[in-house]
Amino acid sequence: MRTILPASPILYGALGAGIGYYGLSLCPSQDKVPGILGTLLCIALLLSCMQVLSQSPGLWDRTLTGFQVLRRYRVYSLALVFGLSLGLAAGSRIQPVSFGIPQDQVQGIYGILNEDPRTLHDRRGMGYLVLKQVSGPGDIRASAQGRVRVFFPEGTIPRLQAFGRGSEVYLEGTFLILDSRGTVPLAHEPCFRAQSVHILRPASALEQMRSRWRRKLMERFVKAPWAGLAEALLLGIKDNLDTEVSQAYQDAGCSHVLALSGMHLAILTGLLAWFLRKFLGIKAASLLGCCCILMYVYIVGNFPSLDRAAIMYLLGTLAVLGSVPKAQGSLLSIPFLGVAFLIQILLDPEAGQRISFILSYLALGGILFIGNAIHELICGSIPEVLAQPLAASLGAFIATAAATAWFFGYLRPVGVLAGLIIVPLSTLFMLGALAALLLPLPALGLILSILYDILTGLASWAAQVPGIWGADPLLVALLSLGVSGLLMFFSHRHIVMRRNLAPFD
Repeated sequence: MRTILPASPILYGALGAGIGYYGLSLCPSQDKVPGILGTLLCIALLLSCMQVLSQSPGLWDRTLTGFQVLRRYRVYSLALVFGLSLGLAAGSRIQPVSFGIPQDQVQGIYGILNEDPRTLHDRRGMGYLVLKQVSGPGDIRASAQGRVRVFFPEGTIPRLQAFGRGSEVYLEGTFLILDSRGTVPLAHEPCFRAQSVHILRPASALEQMRSRWRRKLMERFVKAPWAGLAEALLLGIKDNLDTEVSQAYQDAGCSHVLALSGMHLAILTGLLAWFLRKFLGIKAASLLGCCCILMYVYIVGNFPSLDRAAIMYLLGTLAVLGSVPKAQGSLLSIPFLGVAFLIQILLDPEAGQRISFILSYLALGGILFIGNAIHELICGSIPEVLAQPLAASLGAFIATAAATAWFFGYLRPVGVLAGLIIVPLSTLFMLGALAALLLPLPALGLILSILYDILTGLASWAAQVPGIWGADPLLVALLSLGVSGLLMFFSHRHIVMRRNLAPFD
């Protein structure tokens, strides 16, 4: 019988960090992640830990007293407390937004761009600014702190991108008031509409060089209809992606395909490993792969889901260098997920508030726990080539359903089935785009055009299937947790029955 008991202390540490970060640090503040979301994440982590402990020998021994059970699992208790302290420490490092003067009197803001600004479909721009100072009527100046979302006027993004992330800018304009169902997905997030942009100090030479690399990579693609999709899949840049295509992917429940994540990194690392291992060996290839991944993550920018995948890849490389047996390698994804969560909220506490961060961890957790349970139940009944992706897709959907209903107000179950076709075709398109980036051949352009037409057609067809609008997040959460618990219970029961019947097979 397969066991994942070694992951238990790490999962309890992640559970404690989730409670400390979301439940205690952020939820009391109305300007942070809503309390219901923190509750959902904590319950999901708790369910995962219960599933792990259900496979632990002796836990349900009726001869043990409660104190004896607690002593037996004191390591998990210590891990929970340790994670709780880490979560509290990470949450306390997040600077609350403070202007020094009433928000409605702010006429200008000064700060540092901490992300690459991007172009919106109406040709305006959007980015994030770390506040240093604000100005008001009558030459009023006041110190400020925190991070605000900024909408830039049309035509300013090329200049901002040229000066690079980390530039010091002064913006004149006004703040917007948006609710949780408006343009901004998180409630009460400060949003500033800039009317004029003044660059006071450009970013460092290294950041400007990074911006040039990004622009040169974009210039390598010909201005073909598929160029926008290629830039989105390889570089995370959606500036040139057609609005109808982006909306079709979203309505088809496959918008995660367009967001740089572990899937994209897995494709790139897998391709890189395939080329390097035959010449360098697995350890040298893994080290060189780490360098390439770090360079790639640095060039494309700050994407929480991509950062999570990169951290897990680096942890996997450490396991390879530590000569972890291959038989145990498949079990390491679970503790790596917990360690990555702890590392990421400690290094970048504000990342934990972003939707992509939350959905990324919920989706991968759903694949590892719920998806594996589903696969255990359906394997042998349907071909394995379909069982594995179907189980993963269902697991990710169930795990992210409540958060999706909370943030966006709807669910797209059709994405479970549509993803079975769109994801592999998008993977093939991504590999073709990477080849076109290195070798711009006319034949590749023709193949990519055909794939692009097929993908957009499939996404448009799937987008016509009605979704579930106005779903109650709490009800969805209860249903998801109930279904998850049943799936894990029957999966574990199936494993035990198969083990008991093994001698008679």
